[in-house]
Amino acid sequence: MRIYIAGFDVFRKDAVEYGISCKNLCASLGIGALYPMDNEAEDAANIFRGNLALIDACDAVCANLNPFRGDEPDSGTCFELGYAYAKGKKLYGYLSDPRALRDKLGETDGCGFAVENFGLPVNLMLGVPVKLVTGGFAACIRAAALDFGLIKEADGY
Repeated sequence: MRIYIAGFDVFRKDAVEYGISCKNLCASLGIGALYPMDNEAEDAANIFRGNLALIDACDAVCANLNPFRGDEPDSGTCFELGYAYAKGKKLYGYLSDPRALRDKLGETDGCGFAVENFGLPVNLMLGVPVKLVTGGFAACIRAAALDFGLIKEADGY
């Protein structure tokens, strides 16, 4: 099994080291992992194409769906999940706050737009196809490893 690690973590100051730590955790569970920075392209068009190729080479996507630059997940990550869904990949996402959007934002957002009320912690277009996990990357990758039969609940990960 191979997984693509999606999310705004590529913008961290320690993005390379963070990606290595995520890939090492995956390896400890018997999962191969690709990280956006494995794509060595430097211009926008080639980064785009390269990241899609990385997703194509994977069985699943594990995405950081915590808010980024506002109340919603990173738009690039959302696109990657949509692309992966269209390609038939399994989707996993993690959040530190699992409360429903309405509980987090209220009935309307800061601009007066209604906030959907489906009891999901993210927009329904993510909340329905993505297996959502509360916690961080480790909890998310563990859920994927369980689903793919690489570990059992009793394995203690």
